[in-house]
Amino acid sequence: MMTTAIEMSDINQIYGKGIAEVHVLHDVNFKAEPGTLSLIIGPSGSGKSTFLTIAGGLRTPTSGSVKVNNQNYHDSSRKELEKLRLNDIGFVLQNYHLLPFLTVRDQFKLVDKVKKNNNLSTEELNTLLKQLGIDDLINKYPTELSGGQQQRVAIARALYPDPSIILADEPTAALDSARVEEVGKLFSDLAHERNKAVVIVTHDLRLRAFADQMFEINDGILTKAAIDL
Repeated sequence: MMTTAIEMSDINQIYGKGIAEVHVLHDVNFKAEPGTLSLIIGPSGSGKSTFLTIAGGLRTPTSGSVKVNNQNYHDSSRKELEKLRLNDIGFVLQNYHLLPFLTVRDQFKLVDKVKKNNNLSTEELNTLLKQLGIDDLINKYPTELSGGQQQRVAIARALYPDPSIILADEPTAALDSARVEEVGKLFSDLAHERNKAVVIVTHDLRLRAFADQMFEINDGILTKAAIDL
């Protein structure tokens, strides 16, 4: 029986109390299987980034449960969660989190120090960098890169540990249409050819062509949507 990569059940996220209470997510239910690309479309402030951080175990929901590769976050120790995030989940976050004092090459060497085994081989990494059009930037520092280049380096770094699950927050926000096509195809290939579960939250409808399932999120309510191209 296939293991569901991500299963979120009856997720609610509430901040504040009384008149200051804000209900960010309402009874969210979601599943992502290995070998699929799930697209979650929503405007700013819709709750999509909160959804993604809960899916990745970076935030604990007010209520509900999250399972990743059959491991329930609620039943896991902090150490077990850290191990799960390190080995199984690759995050592509909006603010990139590139270290300014490290070259692009050294960003990957730092990953090797934290996760010593089962990362991409040198050949696989070089292929990935070429796919993303950043193989000639390997000796540059983040401050020498454009926003789009930094975004593609952040994508490569998230994929370098070879995670089974990829969670991406607006991965095409700083990219032109040609690069969106390349990045969309890359994520699609990772899902379909390498059996990874890819979940992308975005407002970029250009990614619909690559989705196996699509949802809309508005005011914290997640609903299944048709993929109309």
